[in-house]
Amino acid sequence: MDLTTNYLGLKLASPLVVSASPLSEDVDNIKRMADAGAAAVVLYSLFEEQLRQDRLELHQNLQQGTESYAEALTYFPDAGEYRLGPEEYLKHIAAAKKATHIPIIASLNGSSVGGWTEYARQIQQAGADALELNIYYIPTDMDLSGEVVEETYINILKAVKANVTIPVAVKLSPFFSNFANMAKRFDEAGANGLVLFNRFYQPDIELETLEVKPNILLSTPMAARVPLRWIALLHGRVNASLAATSGIHRATDVLKMLLAGADVTMLCSALIRHGIPQIALIERDLKAWLEEHEYESVKQLKGSMSQRNCPDPTAFERAQYMRAISSYSLPPVP
Repeated sequence: MDLTTNYLGLKLASPLVVSASPLSEDVDNIKRMADAGAAAVVLYSLFEEQLRQDRLELHQNLQQGTESYAEALTYFPDAGEYRLGPEEYLKHIAAAKKATHIPIIASLNGSSVGGWTEYARQIQQAGADALELNIYYIPTDMDLSGEVVEETYINILKAVKANVTIPVAVKLSPFFSNFANMAKRFDEAGANGLVLFNRFYQPDIELETLEVKPNILLSTPMAARVPLRWIALLHGRVNASLAATSGIHRATDVLKMLLAGADVTMLCSALIRHGIPQIALIERDLKAWLEEHEYESVKQLKGSMSQRNCPDPTAFERAQYMRAISSYSLPPVP
């Protein structure tokens, strides 16, 4: 069974890629991922804020004035809570490359244009095979137009691309007025891949302490529905590789994404829940399904259920929406 696929111009042994998570902080974990069948690993993100200032200056600036409002104390992490600083991150890339034979993809997380994007060059020099640019931006300025927000995304990508020659994938959210247009613009701006989608982490309020606290919930297979739809819509319409992330837990989730047109599928929550050996189990079940249904390769399967050949995808989407609403039946009253 030929599971090979191409992503960002890299030939991968399978479509199973480990997405950015705390699991990649340990080189031994990365080795275990490779041994379990991971085709590539995306390292844990380095944040724009870490690159703008050194750790001490960052800590002082974040604490300044926060005593005035108790609830503000938890808005930013303490400087010591960042898992890897800039220098350590570069060393981590080199160590991961030395320890494994699979591609290592670094990750930068930012939300604005600035000098921090030049750090991408150092990431390339450290040996990263590619870079995932995670743009997590929630505008709150009421006078900021959608057009300006979209241009900010494109400018961040262009700034990073100007500093590297390795492939760059963009990980972003689906919250645009016309995501298809944004995908086209990223493609034209030089994105080598689109990672769909970034999860929107929404904080909660601790009632006893009256503090804002992080609220991270691991994904479930239901989260795969949004990337599944957009990958099916974009397959064959952009040159950039398509990566599906969020909700990939089983071989069936991988297969659906491949049928829709994904080049790779990214695993995170499944590995945190069940451990790194889950990669091997998913690969086993993936092979079994392909053999049972007489496929010889992932390439033969990929995109066969996308909307590439649909003359009017908008009408198709509208029809599916109407069909879902009209076919729903209320459960019997007990």
